[in-house]
Amino acid sequence: MKIVHIGTSGMIGRAVAAELGTRHEIIAVNRRSGDYQVDIADPSSIARLFNQTGHFDALICTAGEVHFATLQEFSVEQYSIGLKSKLMGQVNLVRSGRKYLRDGGSFTLTSGPTNEDPIPLGTSSAMVNGALEGFVRSAAIELQSDRRINLVSPTMLQESRALYGPFFVGTKPVATPEVVLAYVKSVEGRQTGCVYRVGWSRER
Repeated sequence: MKIVHIGTSGMIGRAVAAELGTRHEIIAVNRRSGDYQVDIADPSSIARLFNQTGHFDALICTAGEVHFATLQEFSVEQYSIGLKSKLMGQVNLVRSGRKYLRDGGSFTLTSGPTNEDPIPLGTSSAMVNGALEGFVRSAAIELQSDRRINLVSPTMLQESRALYGPFFVGTKPVATPEVVLAYVKSVEGRQTGCVYRVGWSRER
């Protein structure tokens, strides 16, 4: 398969690309590095990306920004970071990319647990993650020609515990290889409209 992977420079992205790259062609896309560059917060940049990549069999996004701050400090502009990047950036990858996705192909997007398991400073993250779940479920019933879409929602990584542990108090971190399996299942499996929660569940 020809897989367009946005966000191969991050911790999860590197691991996912390394695993799937053993069996498929990975087109690495980042903001400033890779085979191609894109700013997912800019719809015109996304359109240029697909003009360059041409048709593909799968798209993975492990990129997207959100701002963290207290509810009292959040500004409209700070909320817009997550809305334009992690939410609408991924939505626009699907909206524009469906014209380039081959029959039987798939989209795999990325969220996180904060919409179900909120953390301090995380109102923007929670809002974006919840919206992504709704989008993926709805888009799954409208994609045509056996095309699929899924969402991977990992909790804090073991490698990130030192940095993010204070925000995820009492949370058991997950090993990166476990997260990678969810992306493999989404790309190489046949399910659609699924949210793969890795290292956490809705039951608390």
